[in-house]
Amino acid sequence: MASSLPRVTPELYPQLLQEKADLLRQQFAAFQPPELEVFESPASHYRMRTEFRVWHEGDDLFYIMFEVAEDPKKDRRQVRMDEFPVASRAINDLMPRLLDAIRDQPLLRRKLFQVEFLHSLAGEMLVTLIYHRKLEEEWEAAARQLQVELGVMLIGRARKQKIVLKRDYVLEELQVGERKLTYKQVEGSFTQPNACVCEKMLAWARDVSRPQAEEEKRDLVELYCGNGNFTLALAENFRRVLGTEISRTSVAAGQYNIEANGINNVRIERMSAEDFSAGLTDPESKPARKFALADYDFSTVLVDPPRAGLDATTLEQVSRYERIIYISCNPDTLADNLETLSKTHRIERFAFFDQFPYTHHREAGVYLVKM
Repeated sequence: MASSLPRVTPELYPQLLQEKADLLRQQFAAFQPPELEVFESPASHYRMRTEFRVWHEGDDLFYIMFEVAEDPKKDRRQVRMDEFPVASRAINDLMPRLLDAIRDQPLLRRKLFQVEFLHSLAGEMLVTLIYHRKLEEEWEAAARQLQVELGVMLIGRARKQKIVLKRDYVLEELQVGERKLTYKQVEGSFTQPNACVCEKMLAWARDVSRPQAEEEKRDLVELYCGNGNFTLALAENFRRVLGTEISRTSVAAGQYNIEANGINNVRIERMSAEDFSAGLTDPESKPARKFALADYDFSTVLVDPPRAGLDATTLEQVSRYERIIYISCNPDTLADNLETLSKTHRIERFAFFDQFPYTHHREAGVYLVKM
């Protein structure tokens, strides 16, 4: 069975990076893009979040992951993970220390099912312990002691339970140009897993959207903006920025991030792409009035959609903008969307961000300008 788990081989990384870049060049050749800009990852210890199942075997306790084939329910086998060079060095350092601390502690060990790690370049670590049992006060007391012992933040989860011992997020610091931006990253919410590559993505998007000499700044809208990852990094290039997102947790984190970074020209609002489109189409609609869309002069749209890409309605809306920044985690759906967008726009910049080394996943960035 072919491995579904990354095999970290730093000596092979340059070759593997080149192969993935060549695949992108071939796949998009028909669109006649400019030369591909390639942004590499660290060759190991690049992932800032990860999760493991916890396996109980007699007195022993260890982490596992599953290698899966075509049928994940039938064709899978467990792999013991005493270390995980995909994850940050801090996560690897903590992995054995955590198990050693709970192995002989029945209150912490009993029916422990899964462990999730969330680490930041700023040095914060959040660990979620997930159980197949109700967590009582005795568990909380033992967990608080463990939290102090390990110097981390802990969360306990069980069915219909979430016990936060300190806070349920880490603060990340990403360097974008000369500025370091602070981001609240909430447990269970989406964040870019490869922080070093994320910094390169933000720098690229900021570079392609920088106004030309003597060009007057206009406005940017970002759909699917999450916690404002791109929104904040691009704010200085625009007069005003509006980020839209449907997750309440992500919107709250984005609003926290705006304030934490002292940025005064950005709004992040809970609004679907459909409502936003309706608001632009009808100035008298509820979304248009609620979010004062008439006050904006949008020249640019940034989209970072799910793997399914842009639906037909959103694609039609996006094609109206003078400039499009499209970040894609799925080259296949990006290529499908470009079949439509290339009828009205030309590709000015084309980038490959290796978020997931040693896998087939390829993250791409395209900057399009209306013809």
